[in-house]
Amino acid sequence: MFSNQIDFSPVDRADEFSAQLSEVHQLRLLRLSDAASLFALVEANRAYLKQWLSWLNTTQTLDDTRHFIRLTRERAQDNQGFAAAIIYHKAIVGVVGLNGINWRDRKSSIGYWLAESHQGKGLVTTSCKAVLAHAFDVLALNRITILCASQNVRSQAVPRRLGFVHEGQLRQAQWVYDHFVDHEIFSLLRHEWDAAL
Repeated sequence: MFSNQIDFSPVDRADEFSAQLSEVHQLRLLRLSDAASLFALVEANRAYLKQWLSWLNTTQTLDDTRHFIRLTRERAQDNQGFAAAIIYHKAIVGVVGLNGINWRDRKSSIGYWLAESHQGKGLVTTSCKAVLAHAFDVLALNRITILCASQNVRSQAVPRRLGFVHEGQLRQAQWVYDHFVDHEIFSLLRHEWDAAL
């Protein structure tokens, strides 16, 4: 189920995360220089992403994207999670990361999105696997969750492929523009990760 063939530098801080996943697929922390490319990607996928993600209305300008990147860099510097660009054939095609870290309970959650045109290539699953390796093997976290809208079957396939346990449904967990959506919650524990290696 899992492979130990992820090439990342063993660091113990979220702000130094990067991973080379294949010759054409890599992850690295978002940079301010990525703002124009990331904003263009959001614009090109706005209608698609708006089905599932609630932050599109706060990303209306290039400056909004710069602000987002600054916040993610600060969070990474504080060792409270990170946002990494999913790069495929040298272009940013999505984002993946840890949405904050609860160090007392040693837990976090993974968030991700991918351009519609790049789905079906295993990019999110492979990217999440690299984030899991960093979270469990480097940061020594114990529990990782993934939340997916109940109607977003493609997104739910990612934690299922990675061996997460489906814990249940969170009813009306998120307000998405004009309605509430339910979320499915999935979790993976450190000992489950270790057993699958």
